[in-house]
Order: sequence, then structure tokens, then C-alpha cells
Amino acid sequence: MELQINLISIIIIAVIIDVIFGEFPAKIHPVVWMGKLIDIYNGNLIKYRNKISGIILTLDLVIIFTLATYVLTSLLAFNNLIYLIVSALILTTTFAIKVLITSAQDIRTELDHDIGVARKSMSYLVSRDTSNLSKEDLISATIETLTENITDSVIAPIFYAFIFGVPGAVAYRVINTLDAMVGYKNPENIKIGWFPANVDDILNYIPARLTGILVVIAAFILRMNWKNAYKIMRRDARKPDSPNSGYSMAAAAGALEISLEKIGYYKIGDDLTNLTPDKISEALLLTKTTILLFIILIALLFGLFIVLLMQLGYKI
Repeated sequence: MELQINLISIIIIAVIIDVIFGEFPAKIHPVVWMGKLIDIYNGNLIKYRNKISGIILTLDLVIIFTLATYVLTSLLAFNNLIYLIVSALILTTTFAIKVLITSAQDIRTELDHDIGVARKSMSYLVSRDTSNLSKEDLISATIETLTENITDSVIAPIFYAFIFGVPGAVAYRVINTLDAMVGYKNPENIKIGWFPANVDDILNYIPARLTGILVVIAAFILRMNWKNAYKIMRRDARKPDSPNSGYSMAAAAGALEISLEKIGYYKIGDDLTNLTPDKISEALLLTKTTILLFIILIALLFGLFIVLLMQLGYKI
């Protein structure tokens, strides 16, 4: 019981830390270490770029980082305060609320002053060529990136932390990082990235659909077009190649009554209103509300768990 109380405390502390302070410096950020270790495996340890190598790479990294997290937090369990703080600090590295929000806010501001700067900033966030994107294209890309990443940058790691503890969130982040680095369907990575990409799809299956529903509820609370959000989510969520990324994007497009397009790949939503910079502001409000709803949902589920234990006779 004490472990469960600690877990919800860790999640709340981690969210507060991230919202206030944002990301760790790159030199001490575990996700940066994951990336460097993946590069080492790619450059020196993997001679055969096949599916077996991808499985070995994935299992090795998951074991290394998950086991390190488990051992470190277990060693600190002698002092509950130290355990809570260190666990929360580790957990906060698995999600990125502040970075997600501020990145979109910065592009919103840049669009009003210098479209060239906005294009440059966007190039760090998406894989598409941004050098010739119009203002409307940049607005679309910003909202796509913002709403798509609600799932894997916030909801999914906290979801797995709630179920499996901090090591569960770390394991998720390892898989997601592998997918981002080697999950591309190009000749170099199509085989080695097959396993982490498919595992990432499986892990995001429930969080993505949960996020989509939460976006619809957030739209209802904010008096946006929640009915259209649900309609577009059901109609367009599977248009992107990823089986998961479209749910939050489609729900947001419906709520904002806009169309989001990655030229040559997909078009989500209907052009009911124009793509203006103010739509980024609306998308930011929708995103913040969605994340808040998820935190409230986690707290409510924890409360129900406590009530159930009390009904079964456990002393709290």
C-alpha cells in the first residue's frame, strides 16, 4: 500500500518538476544517454542489420536502463524522502510537458515576426523539409507536432509509470527512443528497426486512443466543437502511416474545425475555418486541458483503488 501511495506522489512531483523546470541538461539526460548508446551499438557492435540484431539491440537497452533505474531506486528506499525525489527526477526525464508546450508557443510567436526563423525552428521538430513551407503549412505542422506528441511525450510514459512504476516509464522511453532513431522504413533501418517500431506501436495502442478520447472531452469542456472532434477522430485517425499518431491529431483538427496536412502523406479534418496563428493558441489550450484531464484521471483511479482496498478491509 505504501508503494502505491509513493507512486502517485512520484508522478505528481515529477509533473510539477517538469512543468516548472523543463528538461535536464543534455549532459545528464538519460534520453541523451540512450541515444548515444544506440549510436555505439549501431556503429561498433551491430555487424548484421537484420531483425535479430534489432531484437538484441532493443532487449539490451531496455534491460540496461530499466535495471539501472530499479537498482538505483531500490538502494535509496532506506529513506522515503530521498526515494521519492530521486524517483520523481528519473520519471520526469521520460516525458516532456514544458518542452512540448513551449516549442509550439515559440513558433506561434515567431510566425508574427519572421517566417524564416519559424521555418528553422520547425525543422528541429519534424522530419519534413521546412525551407519552403507557407505560413499555413507551418501552422498545420505546429499543431500536428503538438497534438501528436501528447501521446508519446506525456500520456504514454505516465500511463506506464502508473501501471509498472518508474522502471516501466523508463522502459517505454527506451522503446520510443529506439523507434525515433532506427524505426524508419529506409534500407539502412527497415530490418533492424522492425522490432522496436512494432513494440512502440503496441505500447502506444491504448495511450493513443485514450488521448484521442481525452482531447474530445477537453474540447467539450472548452466549448469547442467536440462532436466534430469525435467525428473526425473516427474518420481520419488511421490516415497517417502510424496506427497511433492520428488519434490525437484528428480529434484536435475536428475540435479546432481545421484541416491538418502533411503534403503527399495525409490530410486530416475539414477546412471549416482558416489556419491562422490563433489556431496554435487554441491547440495549446486544448493540449494543456487534455494533459490536465489525464492527471485528474490518474488521481481518480488511484482514489478508487484506495476506496476498494478499504472496502476489502485493508488499513490505509
